Amino acid sequence: DYLSNLSSAAQPFSPFWFNVEPQDTLAIRGNSALLNCSAHSDAATPARIEWKKDGTFMSLVSDERRNILPDGSLFFTHVVHSKHNKPDEGTYQCVATIDNLGSISSQTARLSVAGMPRFASQPTPTTVHLGNNQVMACEVNSDLVPFTRWEKDRLPLELSTRLVQLPSGALAISNASEADAGLYRCLVENVGSSKSSDEAQLQILPEGKLEFLVQPVPVSKAVGTSVLLPCLVTGYPVPHIRWMFGDKLLEESDGRVEVLGGGSVQISNLTEEDAGIYTCMAENTNGTIEAQAQLTIQVPPQFVKRPDNIYAYESMDIVFECEVSGSPAPTVKWVKNGDAVIPSDYFKIIKEHNLQVLGLVKSDEGFYQCLAENDAGNIQSSAQLIILDHAGPTPSAPRDVVASLVSTRFIKLTWRPPAEPHGDDITYSVFYSQEGTSRERVVNTSRPGEMQVTIQNLMPDTKYRFRVVAHNSNGQGESSAALKVATQAEVQVPGPAPNLQAVSNTPTSVSLSWDKPLTGNGDMLTYKLYYTDKSVGNEQDVDVDSQSHTMTGLKKNTEYSFRVVANNKHGPGVSTDDIVVRTLSDVPSAPPQNLTLEVQNSKGIMLRWQPPPLNGQNGEITGYKIRYRKGSRRSEAAETTGGTQLYKLIDGLERGTEYSFRVSAVTVNGTGPATEWTTAETFESDLDESRVPDQPSSLHVRPLINSIVVSWTPPENQDIVVRGYSIGYGIGSPHAQTIKVDYKQRYYTIENLDPSSHYVITLKAYNNVGEGIPVYESAVTRQQSDPIDPDVDLYELFHAPYTPVPDPSPMMPPVGVQASVLSHDTIKVTWADNSLPKNQKITDNRFYTVRWKTNIPANTKVKMANTTSLNHMVTGLKPNTLYEFSVMVTKGRRTSTWSMTAQGTTFETIPSSSPKDVTVVSKENKPRTIIVNWQPPSEANGKITGYIIYYSTDVNAEVHDWVIEPVVGNRLTHQIQDLTLDTTYYFKIQARNSKGMGPMSEAVHFRTPKRVGGNSEGHILVIVIIISVGAFTIIVVVVGAFLCTRRTTSHQKKKRAASKSSNGSHKYKGNSKDLKPPDLWIHHERLELKPMDKSPDPNPVMTETPIPRTSQDITPADSGLDSNPHLQQRRNSYRGQSCPRGEDLKLLMLWERDQSEISPLLSDMHNNTEQTSGVWLADRKTDPLLLSFPLFSFLPPSLPPSLQVLASLAPCPSPAPRSNPVPLPQSYEPDELTEEMAHLEGLMKDLNAITTAP
Repeated sequence: DYLSNLSSAAQPFSPFWFNVEPQDTLAIRGNSALLNCSAHSDAATPARIEWKKDGTFMSLVSDERRNILPDGSLFFTHVVHSKHNKPDEGTYQCVATIDNLGSISSQTARLSVAGMPRFASQPTPTTVHLGNNQVMACEVNSDLVPFTRWEKDRLPLELSTRLVQLPSGALAISNASEADAGLYRCLVENVGSSKSSDEAQLQILPEGKLEFLVQPVPVSKAVGTSVLLPCLVTGYPVPHIRWMFGDKLLEESDGRVEVLGGGSVQISNLTEEDAGIYTCMAENTNGTIEAQAQLTIQVPPQFVKRPDNIYAYESMDIVFECEVSGSPAPTVKWVKNGDAVIPSDYFKIIKEHNLQVLGLVKSDEGFYQCLAENDAGNIQSSAQLIILDHAGPTPSAPRDVVASLVSTRFIKLTWRPPAEPHGDDITYSVFYSQEGTSRERVVNTSRPGEMQVTIQNLMPDTKYRFRVVAHNSNGQGESSAALKVATQAEVQVPGPAPNLQAVSNTPTSVSLSWDKPLTGNGDMLTYKLYYTDKSVGNEQDVDVDSQSHTMTGLKKNTEYSFRVVANNKHGPGVSTDDIVVRTLSDVPSAPPQNLTLEVQNSKGIMLRWQPPPLNGQNGEITGYKIRYRKGSRRSEAAETTGGTQLYKLIDGLERGTEYSFRVSAVTVNGTGPATEWTTAETFESDLDESRVPDQPSSLHVRPLINSIVVSWTPPENQDIVVRGYSIGYGIGSPHAQTIKVDYKQRYYTIENLDPSSHYVITLKAYNNVGEGIPVYESAVTRQQSDPIDPDVDLYELFHAPYTPVPDPSPMMPPVGVQASVLSHDTIKVTWADNSLPKNQKITDNRFYTVRWKTNIPANTKVKMANTTSLNHMVTGLKPNTLYEFSVMVTKGRRTSTWSMTAQGTTFETIPSSSPKDVTVVSKENKPRTIIVNWQPPSEANGKITGYIIYYSTDVNAEVHDWVIEPVVGNRLTHQIQDLTLDTTYYFKIQARNSKGMGPMSEAVHFRTPKRVGGNSEGHILVIVIIISVGAFTIIVVVVGAFLCTRRTTSHQKKKRAASKSSNGSHKYKGNSKDLKPPDLWIHHERLELKPMDKSPDPNPVMTETPIPRTSQDITPADSGLDSNPHLQQRRNSYRGQSCPRGEDLKLLMLWERDQSEISPLLSDMHNNTEQTSGVWLADRKTDPLLLSFPLFSFLPPSLPPSLQVLASLAPCPSPAPRSNPVPLPQSYEPDELTEEMAHLEGLMKDLNAITTAP
């Protein structure tokens, strides 16, 4: 916003444009010529006009023949042009310059000089049949055609719609008459000296055969101009000419499309929609001929968006937008102050036409022009860039800039706000440059107040300089001190394999070879070759041990992409670029599809078809071969068509005769298989199709429970063509459903109706003109419980003379039903009919009904389709679904039972929906761990083999910047650990099957808790401390009392012992000091923590390049136990272990009363501690974990002094040296020990109940 606020105080934009620009000009040799140019500006100094010829500035100081007029136009007093000296012909451009402002360049203009008239071809004596067409040749230079005219018998010839001068200069004469006979010549005038051609005699002859005199040729024209597509045909009788645009008839409209000269078509004011293929069809009673031409429309460049003037500061990145349209697509160039802009690291062309300038410097100021050019013309538009100076109080430098995350190709920076921001809504810009370069790049924060940014697309193992600048409403503030950071080096995996080459040897194989990678660490172990069928998009791979491989079993005439990845001991390396190769073509392996015959009249049948399926074409279809025969004869005739023509009119046939046709596709390799023979019969006479058919003469309906049988008779007027019948039906209205049947059919069964319902039925005959008058009937279907006797119910229906009498013998069901899976949604069903001849040729009006449904017991929905062939393509199926198919045959009123079923499972395809019901919850007592739950996709389209969980703190980040977690396909839940507290994460899930990855789910967000522990734990800790202190006080009092009592008792015992000794009576052997009493004191300061054997990570994975978590990884420093992990560490990297948190500790107390048995164990554990660095917990005086567990003084009294408490997490520093044990009494009475032990055990039970309470 501050840029717009300062624009009023900055230097204003200067209007500077061209009033007039030079245009293409045709000059006459020796005559004067003028190229106009004029520029407008509000500057005090007028613009200085200079001219360029063929891209070079012209020096006109001493040129007397060429000079610049006051308005800037270039004037030629006389044009010089000869065979060896052509100084004036070329491309001109004027350049307008205003000092201290800039320059702009005009569009280019071509100056052409008309040479001496020369005839490339002249009219020659010729003949033309009466009523036919003829062309008198006269070909001159294209620039002289406008100066050409014709004479007949030395008199000027007046042109008309019958006499047309073609674009080449030739004269087209159509519908020739005897008055057209004479001497013709063409003249070129008004170009200095005039010249005439030779005279030629035109004679009028009788009519001739049908042939082209002039055919249309491919032509390109600019939009808004006119084009004449010539088509002159000669023949007798006079042919009728029609034009087709694509597959539609071209009709004259509003004078824009007009047929001239007996067949040529002229299209005025051309638009882009006029582009396409035009076909001239000429026909008479002797035959039909046709010719095609491609019309290409050229559209001059036009600006969709012009570049805008821009204010900016130094070091910013700016973009000049320039969007153009045109046909062919214009090429765009950029010019700065008249000099071409060459793309570099700081001047880039983005989004095809836009100019991006990175890291602005003061010298980037000036005028930038967008120049667009194609074959139809060129245009230009300019914009000005002004670099602003800063003004007003600006923020001080941001503080404490650090690199919080460093990777191989990105670095994350964080900082604190300036000490003196001088305003609110502070934004930041991070300027960075590679060490050794002076031009800086800049990255801006996404919103005010944000104090972190991630710089992407850096180079590995490279040093960069970073500085941060704050912005307020007054502009850019002070810069922070430069921070130098080096990106990490990538693991030395192999580089791309050079010189990857692929050659197709056969239609089904490709040979590949490559060289050893130039970079890498160690020998190459294997290579992995990836290949993709471009028509399917599913990438597959194969392992290769050598540097060459031949892929076999590929599809014919199919594009494949290949890439190679080398592997060494570190893993897979960098992939090569994809190389695309197409397998060789072959003869088609499938016939054309959907061949239909339409009887046109008594002598012609129109054939229409569709190309073979793509997987059966095996190459570019160059044409189609049509074979036909009369009746059952073996002799055949053949016709051919062009590659894009999908119809053919076969005429000259006999009346009332049955013909059979079949079509095969042709490639450069040969002819493929043909379709089955299809039969049609020409009319006995030429029926009328100038109007719609009459009403059918009768309509009968017979209702059943779930169907209605409809029968009819054709219209009484048999002289009107009937192409078929349209049956409409519905409950209460006949417009709900419509079915069309062949013109030979006389009955139809409407199925899948509701019982006890009133249906209205309509029948109409139709032809190419339209539908005729309908006839109506109504019927009520029977009740569900109403019995049906086919012999009774169907007898009255089929008594009409037009309906054949049914054969009493039953129809046999089709046999050999097979279901061939073609793709994930298509299955081809084939069968055989034993009631047909051995050649399985269908010669009657039977048809087959295919029924299919999924093989799921709960799914009773059945679909059906009718066909007249022995196979049917079932499309629109669900992927990875088992279907069962059955077929029955119908001939007249006879219907077979359903055949044996055949089954087929459609292929898998990638999932078409994302995993659903994605939820994220925090794990109890582990706020840094979350659990992601989901359900499989509703449209898995195959067996789910795995899931990928994406998560990030930036929902708008690119997909490759999200952290990924792979999960096997049989799991619907997953744990993610070591997340950052009080941070919002976004999660997406993607499912995959054997065919590839499906779409991602919508992002689900979750915010981790703010802190580890809760208030309840703090309260428990206080309670435990209070109870511990109280218990310790009680124990001290008890022990003190015990010691006092022990001294008195000992003194009395000594007296008794002395008395007994004097009497010679001794009950004890040896000294009391030899007895080792049990250890009753609890040495809590000797307790230690030991890591559990089980890893805390339930999902360990690894990566090639480890990523440091904090900026402390950049410069080594003293690291504490409070370092926090970051999101940017990939989940597939090694995770270092950290000190355990208090809530995660699992204390294991070794309870052993026999000290002699536990001493060896403790000795071994102590030795392991000395041998393993960084495994045990830190000094008890500084470790916060020990402070959170104050009950060590009240462990069971039999614990030995060297006992250790084991924990589940590592690593941490080694323990401090143990203190000396407290001296203990030398002997104890058994009764006293028993009483003391009971008391202490009671205290321990109370403490355990407190610490384990929820």
